[in-house]
Amino acid sequence: MNLTLRIWRQKSATAPGRFETYEVRDVLPDMSFLEMLDVLNERLIAEGREPVAFESDCREGICGACSLVINGIPHGGHKGTTACQLHMRHFRDGQTITIEPWRARAFPIIKDLIVDRSALDRIIQAGGFISVNTGSAPEANSILVPKDVAERAMDAAACIGCGACVAACKNASAMLFVAAKVSHLNLLPQGKPEKDRRVRNMVAQMDREGFGACTVTGSCEAVCPKEISLAFIAKMNRDYAAALLKGVPRRETATAA
Repeated sequence: MNLTLRIWRQKSATAPGRFETYEVRDVLPDMSFLEMLDVLNERLIAEGREPVAFESDCREGICGACSLVINGIPHGGHKGTTACQLHMRHFRDGQTITIEPWRARAFPIIKDLIVDRSALDRIIQAGGFISVNTGSAPEANSILVPKDVAERAMDAAACIGCGACVAACKNASAMLFVAAKVSHLNLLPQGKPEKDRRVRNMVAQMDREGFGACTVTGSCEAVCPKEISLAFIAKMNRDYAAALLKGVPRRETATAA
C-alpha cells in the first residue's frame, strides 16, 4: 500500500502549527497504525529530518496513550478500537490520511501529536481513590458484591483515560471520563463511604480544568475504545444531585490520599 499522510506538526505549545504532507510506500496491511508511523519516522531520521512526535506505550489497547485523531475521528472510528489496535488493512491503497492531536483547551499541545493530558490525572487526584487504609487485602468473600453491581463497576473501570471522549465532544467535555471514574468506585461497598465527597470533588476539579459542559450528543460514547456507556453520566448526575441535597462539602483544593 502507498499512502499520503497529512500530519499536524508543531514544535511547542506556543509555536504555530501546520499540516505537512508525507508519502509512505510499501505499507503492509497487517501493520498497526503506529507501526506505520514508526516506518515513517525511521525514514525521516535516516534523511536527517525531525521525526513526528507521538505517544505510545503498551500498544495493546490498555494504556490509552495513543491519542490520535485520524481522518477527523479520535482513534480512527473503528468501534472499540484504540489507534494502536487500528490496522492498515482498514485503509485503501492511495488514500490520504489526516492525523491530528486531541483538540481541547484543557489538552494543550506539547509537540506535534502529543498533548498534555495531566488535567485527567488531577481529576483522579481530587477523589478517584479510596482513602481508608485497610492494611493487607481482605478475604475475597468477606464483602459480598451482587453480580450485577460488580459487572457495572467493571464496565466503568474499563475506562483507560485516553481522552477520546474530550476530543470528540463539540464542548470538549470530560463527563464520560469523570463519570466512569466516579461510578466504578461509587458502585462498590468499599467506595460508598466517600461517594458524596468523591463526586463533588471530582466534578469541581473537572470544572476548574476548563472542560466544557455535557449536552449529551453521544459523540463520546461513539468513539470510546472501551465502549463506556452514557448511562454512567446519568448515574454520576444522580450521585452529584444527592450529594448537593445532603449538603456534603467539597475540598477547595484537590489532594491525593
